[in-house]
Amino acid sequence: MTVDILRGVLGWCAVINMGLLLWWFLFLVFAHDWVYRMHSRWFKIPVETFDATHYAGIVFFKIAIFVLNIIPYFALRIVT
Repeated sequence: MTVDILRGVLGWCAVINMGLLLWWFLFLVFAHDWVYRMHSRWFKIPVETFDATHYAGIVFFKIAIFVLNIIPYFALRIVT
């Protein structure tokens, strides 16, 4: 695998992951009640815990995207 291929893979992974993150965020903003009803059928949790869990998940996912995709992508851009 060449550096150009790896850089391309990291770039597209970052784009796809940011799209998933945006989809998750928009789903919680515009369909919060529906998503909560769906999850509360499986797990009996209060809405505050639901919101905190999703917020923590979004934060973790965003940090993972930066650490695992975007920073290595820019490091390869700088090196080559």
